[in-house]
Amino acid sequence: MTGSRPASPSRRAILKAGGVLAVAGLAGEARAAGYPERPIKVIVPFAPGGPTDIMARILGTHLGEALGGTIVVENRPGGGGNIGIGIAAHADADGYTLLITSSAYVVNPGLCAKIPYDPAKDFAPIAELGTSPNVILVNPKLGINSVADLVARARANPDELNYASPGLGTTPHLAGELFKITGQIQMAHVPFSGAGPAIQAILSGTTQVAFAALPPAHPHIESGALKALAVTGTYRWFDLPDVPTMIELGYKDFVSDTFQGFLAPANAPSSIVALLSAKSIAILKTPKITEQLRNDGFEVLANGPDGMRKRIADEVPKWRDIIAKAGIKPV
Repeated sequence: MTGSRPASPSRRAILKAGGVLAVAGLAGEARAAGYPERPIKVIVPFAPGGPTDIMARILGTHLGEALGGTIVVENRPGGGGNIGIGIAAHADADGYTLLITSSAYVVNPGLCAKIPYDPAKDFAPIAELGTSPNVILVNPKLGINSVADLVARARANPDELNYASPGLGTTPHLAGELFKITGQIQMAHVPFSGAGPAIQAILSGTTQVAFAALPPAHPHIESGALKALAVTGTYRWFDLPDVPTMIELGYKDFVSDTFQGFLAPANAPSSIVALLSAKSIAILKTPKITEQLRNDGFEVLANGPDGMRKRIADEVPKWRDIIAKAGIKPV
C-alpha cells in the first residue's frame, strides 16, 4: 500500500493567493500615497526640553513639511519613559501615532521588573536618528572646577552632595552610579521626569551636580550658567575643547551616551514606515540640519530600520549587564 501524497495547490489557488498579496501591496502603496490625511502624533516619553524632545521638534518640523502634513509632538513623561512608550506601543498601527524615544527604550527592560512593551516585538523601527554624550555638570557657585575636585569634595563631605538626572535608569543616571562606584564616593540621586527639569534643578541650586545628555545642557555651558567637568563620549566634543573625556581623566572604558530612535507601532503599514524612514534620513543628512543638530549637542547617525534594530538587539543585554553590576535591583 503506497502512502498518499498531499495534493499540490491548484494553479487557480496559486493565482488567487498571488492576487491577494498583490492587492495587499497595492493597498499599502495607496495608503502611503495618500499619507498623511490628518495630523501625525509623535509621542516623546519625557518632559519638554530634554534631548529627545529637542530632536523630535527639529525633525518633526521638517518631516511635516516634507510629507505635506502636520507633525504634533506630544510629551507623555513618567515612569522613566515607560508611560509614553507604553502608550505608543498600544496605539493604532496606522502610521498616525509614532514614537521618538531615547536610550530608556533599551535600558528599561533591565531596570524594571515589568514594562508595558516588548522592545523587540511591539515596534517597527523607522530610523536611528542620533546620539549625544552625557556630561557631568556642576553649578559654578559650588567652587568645583574639575572631576578631581568633585571627588575630593564628595569624599570629604559624604552627605553633602546630590545629583540630578533625567530619571531612574536613564543613561545619565547610570553614568552617575558608575561614577560613584569608580570614584568611591557618595552622592544622593535625585531623579526628575526628563532632562529639562533636571537642568532646571541644578540651575536653581536644588541639586549641586547633574548628569545629563549634552543637548539640553549645551546652551547653559556656553553661557557659563553651568560648568561641564567632563563628557562621557569617546572624544572631546568639537565646540567644548576644554572639557575632557572621562577616559582622559583615567576612568577606563567610561563611555555613556544617549541615543534617539524613531519607531512606529508593530504592524504599521510597511510602505508608511519606508516613507517615514526615507524622509527622515534625507532630512538628517541635509548639511544645514546636520550642523544645527551638532551645534545642539547631537552626533547625527541617520541610519535606517536595520541600524535601529541592531542597536536595540545590542543594547538591551548591554544595559541589563551594567545595571546588574551596579547593584540596581529591578523595580
